[in-house]
Amino acid sequence: MLFNSIHFIYFYTIVLLLYFLSPYRWRWAILLISSYYFYMSWNVNYVFLILFTTVVSYVSAIQIEKSYSNKEKKIYLIISIVASLGVLFFYKYFNFFGSFINSVLDITNQDQDVRIPYLKILLPVGISFYTFQTLSYSIDVYNGLIKTERHFGIYALYVSFFPQLVAGPIERSTRLLPQFKVKHKISLENFVIGFKWVILGYFMKLVIADRLALYVDSVYNNVYHNSGVTFVIATFLFAFQIFGDFAGYSSIAIGIARIMGFKLMTNFNRPYFASSISDFWHRWHISLSTWFRDYFYIPLGGSRVSVPRWYLNLFLTFLVSGLWHGANWTFIIWGGLHGLYIMTENFFKLKEKGKQKGIERVFRVIIIFILVDFAWIFFRANNVTEAFYIIKNIGDISSDIFVDYKVFFYGLIGLIILFINDYFIEKNKDSIILNSKLNSKVVLYFAFLVCVILSIGVFNGGQFIYFQF
Repeated sequence: MLFNSIHFIYFYTIVLLLYFLSPYRWRWAILLISSYYFYMSWNVNYVFLILFTTVVSYVSAIQIEKSYSNKEKKIYLIISIVASLGVLFFYKYFNFFGSFINSVLDITNQDQDVRIPYLKILLPVGISFYTFQTLSYSIDVYNGLIKTERHFGIYALYVSFFPQLVAGPIERSTRLLPQFKVKHKISLENFVIGFKWVILGYFMKLVIADRLALYVDSVYNNVYHNSGVTFVIATFLFAFQIFGDFAGYSSIAIGIARIMGFKLMTNFNRPYFASSISDFWHRWHISLSTWFRDYFYIPLGGSRVSVPRWYLNLFLTFLVSGLWHGANWTFIIWGGLHGLYIMTENFFKLKEKGKQKGIERVFRVIIIFILVDFAWIFFRANNVTEAFYIIKNIGDISSDIFVDYKVFFYGLIGLIILFINDYFIEKNKDSIILNSKLNSKVVLYFAFLVCVILSIGVFNGGQFIYFQF
């Protein structure tokens, strides 16, 4: 079930009515049943995976808290981590690493009978996201940052909460779990703020992402029939397609949760206004970048080690982050590029000192965008061979240019509106769409949303890009 579908609109309306009309003591059950129904709408069998991960992490956390010795606590933590990552590895990475090992065996002329079989495995939607939530919970309990949640239903709801289940934000237990124990009342303020987030999300998804996808997909899925400036245009547009797609999902998730009274973390903060790579990662997919910082980079030693080891920690963090995105060498290279970017930035001390103004800031923002956009080539390309073909031929200015004027017209309108909105926020002014002043002009926002869906938006139920991760 996708946010941008009539099915979801019916589903959410029913859930909202049941949630606020039901007694407080049953609301967690309504949300849990709704979340599991939401997840099973893709594939009924998925529910057994999320239930297994939930049960193991729930029981392990209780045993960690009960244990007196650090050794015993560590054993239960390892059980939780191995179980969660084991499921993730099998469904997401088994064939990838199996193919890699088989390739090595072929190169070394090993016995052809010794091969890892290729399994027809369907990747469960959102598995990377809810796995990271269970991992952070187990680790936080082990580190004493949070008490174990003894109510299994509420903990299961934390893992499966449908607004952010399949594509984040990746919420921490310290932030989200306590909210399920609060009696949320119907609030005009929450409704208006949440509805504005939903409008922004649909605008980014339908008007920007799905409209630009028509051009980007036609180029990147037919690489050998395109070249030169067409690659430049498609790569430039993909930067805004993926931003509109992923940030749009996060905005809708934040909005539908807020209407019910829940506050999810902000996942994007105008990333293409970043003036350094570090700044970019403080603005892009914030819930993931902070997760890797807290649960991978810092445990490796962070920056409190020798300089060579620090650089290695940085590089490994981004490399693993790339692998998290998908079982493909393109994602690993993408992560490695960002690792090299940030290592270079720290080596030459290129991180911003203070807030730049004028031409200096504009120049830095443009350079960072070019670097990020170059890395997006590997992220979007179907394989490494096609990625290098694009890079090799991207400078061919003599080639014909493929143009879809309808895509450019509507896409440009969307990008201009988004840029003006983000520029106002960047200048410490209020958002045009998410204006902070509470008002009751809901009818106007609803009319705008309908116009987006029925006119310039692409309301075809297109899947969100990050569902594949």
